[in-house]
Amino acid sequence: MNLVQQFQAGGFFMYFILAFGLLTFAFIIERFIALYATLKTAPADFRKNILGFIVSGDFKAASDYIEMSAANTSLGKITSVACKMRSAGAGDEALQARMDEQLSKEISSYDKRTGFLAMFGNVSTLFGLLGTVTGLISSFAGVAAASPVERANLLSQGISEALNSTAFGLVAAIPALVAYAVYQNRTEKIITELTEKSSEIYHDFLFYTESHTAGEEELKPMKSTLANTETMTRN
Repeated sequence: MNLVQQFQAGGFFMYFILAFGLLTFAFIIERFIALYATLKTAPADFRKNILGFIVSGDFKAASDYIEMSAANTSLGKITSVACKMRSAGAGDEALQARMDEQLSKEISSYDKRTGFLAMFGNVSTLFGLLGTVTGLISSFAGVAAASPVERANLLSQGISEALNSTAFGLVAAIPALVAYAVYQNRTEKIITELTEKSSEIYHDFLFYTESHTAGEEELKPMKSTLANTETMTRN
């Protein structure tokens, strides 16, 4: 019995298993492309270079650097938002809110379809089990009403339907569940790394821009004192 004959022997629910098997295959390819093939990351020295612009307060140069080296990366998009907010004079709370908002968007882009693989695997298994149950029911129902000559044939057909349905359900479910575990681990790794780097850059903005501002404020009384001293000396 070839594969087509086994599929036909599995009964009505084999078509549902086939549909979920094709969806699983499509989602495995799509998630591989998104999480491996086309994933772009910022350069290793991205934070170091951005830090130089932050310390000097040159947010325009920082934005130009992001556009040149990390425009299509998640970290680049988050840092670009921070540069725009700081250059517009936004406060710390507004800066954090906008960076968190962009971070949430980036996380959603990585995690939005991976969970479907677990669902496809579970549903394929359940359809296989359902085909097994219906195959056994039809088998025993047919045996009860059939003549002794037909009983063996009806029993073998029912058992064949039940076992083929179970087998195809598992064939569709196993790749889905394995791919889900692999991609979920990959997604968590990407999200953790992105969250940590975003937090570091946020604190760079928070510390160095506030430190720069605080330094100017601290210098104002000193400049005023020097000006008064020079005036008294001249008089």
